[in-house]
Amino acid sequence: MNIAPLENLRGDYVGMAPDWTVPQHADLYSDEDQAVWRTLVERQTALARRYACDEFLDGLDSLGIGDTIPDFEAINARLMPLTGWRLVGVPGLIPDAAFYDHLAHRRFPVTVWIRTRAELDYLVEPDLFHDFFGHVPLLSNPVFADYMQAYGQRGVEAGPNVHLLARLYWFTVEFGLIRTAKGLKAYGAGILSSAAEVKHAIEDEAVKRLPFDVATVMRRPYEIDRLQNTYFVLDDFRQLMDRPDLH
Repeated sequence: MNIAPLENLRGDYVGMAPDWTVPQHADLYSDEDQAVWRTLVERQTALARRYACDEFLDGLDSLGIGDTIPDFEAINARLMPLTGWRLVGVPGLIPDAAFYDHLAHRRFPVTVWIRTRAELDYLVEPDLFHDFFGHVPLLSNPVFADYMQAYGQRGVEAGPNVHLLARLYWFTVEFGLIRTAKGLKAYGAGILSSAAEVKHAIEDEAVKRLPFDVATVMRRPYEIDRLQNTYFVLDDFRQLMDRPDLH
């Protein structure tokens, strides 16, 4: 994920560690921050119960994600025994090299700031709600957890072809769909953290839903500022472990 100059980013990058991490300070969120979290988590949980895959819902329940902003350390105490993953706070977007290194070592970077009430439906940079609600529940699933680490390891190795992995991340981790015994379901964080995207991805008859294939995914460009017009559909999370050819 290429990032803009730090002065153009919203997070507070002063005082971060060399690995781009910062403390969360979970006790310093304001009442308004908590109210925004509560509004978002209530809305998106209701949508997830209808549109998300069971693995995501199991993660919501097993990690105890509720109506107050989670303390990362408390979540780590539940998550690490399940899959060996832990959360680390970051000020916002971080460089590719730091991001992939964290993933390769089963550390998931979560932005520590949360959007304002005026940004409930859209914001440019990923915030705490997107990173946590969208991504963290599936880290409790062993197959998906292994994929995320393998993805990070490939990112460390990718060199100049890292843009191909960015497409893979976009169409799986952010905007992936999966076919289940209960019908088509979402697992991507960009879908499940967005009220508009989740209904669009599952119900809109105009969008393309293509069978997942690693080579096809990495040839497909994407756009970040609109609802997606193409999604890739898994039959099983184990398909994600197909090793991508970066040449």
